[in-house]
Amino acid sequence: MATAAAGGRRRRVLFFPLPYQGHINPMFQLAGLLHARGFSITVFHVRFNAPDASAHPAYDFVSVPDDGMPADSPDTVQATMDHIVSVNRACEAPFRERLAALLERQRARAEDVACLVADSHLLTLLGVARGLGVPTLALRLGSAACFRCLTAFPMLCDKGYLPVQESSQLDAPVVELPPYRIGDLPASAAAHGQLREVLSRVVTAVTTSSGLILDTFDALEADELAALRRDLAVPVFDVGPLHKLSPAASSSLLRQDRGCLDWLDGQPPASVLYVSFGSLASVSASDLVETAWGIANSGRPFLWVLRPGLVRGAPPSSISLPDGFDAATRGRGVVVSWAPQEEVLAHPAVGGFWTHCGWNSTLEGVCAGVPMLCRPFFADQMGNARYVDHVWRTGVTIDGELQRGKVEAAISTLMGAGEPGAGMRRRALELKNSAAASIGEAGSSSVNVDMLVSLIQSM
Repeated sequence: MATAAAGGRRRRVLFFPLPYQGHINPMFQLAGLLHARGFSITVFHVRFNAPDASAHPAYDFVSVPDDGMPADSPDTVQATMDHIVSVNRACEAPFRERLAALLERQRARAEDVACLVADSHLLTLLGVARGLGVPTLALRLGSAACFRCLTAFPMLCDKGYLPVQESSQLDAPVVELPPYRIGDLPASAAAHGQLREVLSRVVTAVTTSSGLILDTFDALEADELAALRRDLAVPVFDVGPLHKLSPAASSSLLRQDRGCLDWLDGQPPASVLYVSFGSLASVSASDLVETAWGIANSGRPFLWVLRPGLVRGAPPSSISLPDGFDAATRGRGVVVSWAPQEEVLAHPAVGGFWTHCGWNSTLEGVCAGVPMLCRPFFADQMGNARYVDHVWRTGVTIDGELQRGKVEAAISTLMGAGEPGAGMRRRALELKNSAAASIGEAGSSSVNVDMLVSLIQSM
């Protein structure tokens, strides 16, 4: 295996994650992977959602002031774009100052800085690093298919796919990007111009860096990865699934309720529906009610994550389930505020995963071999759901208005003993085995990690 050792020097890799749970975790997983190969690690971070340095005692941490950034987590597409822009703007000058100081210190040591690995949303900060002579690599936390969509965004606009004019267009196919429909594209009619600018910056961040790192694997997205390697002028490293390949400890920003694992120990194999909508998505009060009664009426055991702040307009500290829900589900369900998701999905009692289809959750479901019930909210989640139910055929999507009858029927389809549920489970197990093979000796992701390490060592 390629390692960091070269001529007796120990090289340092710098990291800068976007400060959201779904972006911090994979960044630390990649850091853990490179640290295990002998690199020293420094993590730059803002105060918003700052990582717990005590969980990573072998790393150095540098706090970058984020004055002027919103104090709350974004809960809409518009707010998320505003937040991303504010991170770049607020951190540009202080990051330059702190990076220059670090480089000066390194000159007096036996170490030198190999490169900065930054989230692909941090174009400004990648530019700061290159301006100070530090090579950069962009980590894109989404699928290869999604990044192809981002590179095609100008074409999608020029051909009239975007912005969407009528809801009747949503089911129309995107001929140039199968299997996408118009409704699967990352879009926001209310903020189309800003979204186009933010996505353009992501593509620029990749194409101006020395390489693109993706948390995916070849057997899952062979055609999409081949297309990226054909179309991009930078090397592409598919090194996923990172959460399986990396020795890194959890970087969860929320307190995990591990007691749910004890409850799962007492459930029959493949009987439990695990429900979690991730760390950013939010639902309406009416959707919460329909979700609750759909779960109750399904008759299935369930583990449901009700994260603080999940319900729009409700007090973050408390979420009220509808009257009668507890009585209807007593003895067959557990509700927690946050769960150790990787361990939950790997538990033999879990037979289905109701997910928002964020890429991390989608990949974790794939690696666990668990069929998925998809209810995407925004950004890349619609496209991820499309791949789950139409390409990999390992799940089913609840489209349109959320109604308890739809929910009950979808759960029955997903977890029923006959077809199509049995077929979904077979295909999910095949993908699980492919993921395991990718990180094995001579697996595609293991080979890509070696190539990535060699590139960093040569910088």
